[in-house]
Formats: sequence, structure tokens, C-alpha cells
Amino acid sequence: MEADKPVRLSGHALQQAGFRGATQAEVVETIRTQPWTAAQRGRLECRKAFVFNADWNGKMYSTKQVRSVFVDEADEIVVVTVYVYYF
Repeated sequence: MEADKPVRLSGHALQQAGFRGATQAEVVETIRTQPWTAAQRGRLECRKAFVFNADWNGKMYSTKQVRSVFVDEADEIVVVTVYVYYF
């Protein structure tokens, strides 16, 4: 894990993060602080739970989990997509 590399969200990842309720700061924090695991198509992923305690689509949730899927390139980490789960 090279947490000092810049993290760049692709256009798709930015769109999906916003649509699913994650901030860019949460995506970057997830990558910088959580263990990386192998994902499909040679990509990597990691997950982090955040305290939420708010309404999402008409229902209250206490936790929001951000899952970042990314590629570790030579000069930067490129986030391909972002998933968000509410509990």
C-alpha cells in the first residue's frame, strides 16, 4: 500500500460517490486508512464504516460503509467506482 500517492477519482467514481452519498474525502480516507484487498479485473478495493446517524432515502441509518474500487498506478491511485452501504 502506497498511501502517500495522490488519489484521483475518475468521472464515473465522482458521479457514483455523489449519487450514493459518499464524499470525496471519505473515499480518500478509506483508501489511506484501510487494508487493501484484491477485487475483480486486477483492481483493488477497501471498505470503511463511518458514523452516519442520519436519513438516507427516507430511512434512518446509524452507519455508512464506503467501498472504494481502484487501481494502484505508478504515479497515482485512480478510483474506478464507489459503493455505499447503509446499516
